[in-house]
Amino acid sequence: MFLKGKTALITGSTSGIGLAYARSLAAEGANIMLNGFGDPSAIEAERSALETISSGGRALYSSADMTLPSAITALVQHCHAELGGPDILVANAGINHIAPVTSFPVEKWDQIIAINLTSPFLLMQACIPFMKQKNWGRVICTASAHSMVASPYKSAYVAAKHGLVGLVKTVALEMARDGITVNAISPGYVWTPLVENQIPDTMEVRGMTREQVVDELLVARHPTRELVKPEQVAALALFLCREEARQVTGSNYSMDGGWTAG
Repeated sequence: MFLKGKTALITGSTSGIGLAYARSLAAEGANIMLNGFGDPSAIEAERSALETISSGGRALYSSADMTLPSAITALVQHCHAELGGPDILVANAGINHIAPVTSFPVEKWDQIIAINLTSPFLLMQACIPFMKQKNWGRVICTASAHSMVASPYKSAYVAAKHGLVGLVKTVALEMARDGITVNAISPGYVWTPLVENQIPDTMEVRGMTREQVVDELLVARHPTRELVKPEQVAALALFLCREEARQVTGSNYSMDGGWTAG
C-alpha cells in the first residue's frame, strides 16, 4: 500500500473511469475524496466500500458542481481540512454534446469548456499549493483520443481536450522542480455513461441505428476491435503515482487500441 497516508481528490468519480480511479488508489491505501452526481444510496455504498478496501483509509463524498469556481475552491478546502492533502489530483469530470457547429448551442459550448477545461485549471490552482508544501504531488487529467484527433459534431469537446493537454504540458514545466508531476491519459472509447449517453444524439445527427453507431463509430475506431476498460485506465494512473514515475511529467498517454497510431 504505497499510497498510505496520501489523499486523492478525484472529480467525476461516482461512476465509470473516475470510480475505477478511486478503487485503484484506495486499494493502495489512499484516502479518497469522491465527487460527482448520481443516486445517493449507490454513491454511499461505493464510498463505504472504498474505506473497506483501503484498510484504514477514509473516503468522503462531495457533490461540488464543476461549473462553479466557488464550489471547486470549497471542494479542495474541504478535502484538505478533512483528509489532508490533496496529494493526488485526478481531474476526470467531463461531459460531451453532439451537434453540428452551425447549430451547436452556445450554452452547451460554455458548459463543456467549463467542466472539461476550466475546472482542471481551477483544481490545479487550488491543489498545487498544498502539494508544494510537501514537495510531492501527482496531477492526472483524463483527456481523450480527441485530444489528438477530431471527430465531426464534437467541436466543444475536441477543443476542450486539445486545450487540456496544453494546460498539462504548461503546468508540468512550471512544477518540474517541485516534486510534482502533471500528466494526461487519453483513452479511446471506454464503455461509460459518458459514451452511452452520446449514442442517441449520434444516431440522430448521423441517421444511424444504435448497432451502427457502436460497430461503425465506436469499436471500429480501435484497431484492436475492443473498447477500453475503466480498470485499464486506472492502472495507468496508479503507475503515474509511483516513485518509479517521478521523471514522467508533461506527457499525454494514449490508451485507445491503436486509434491514434494511424
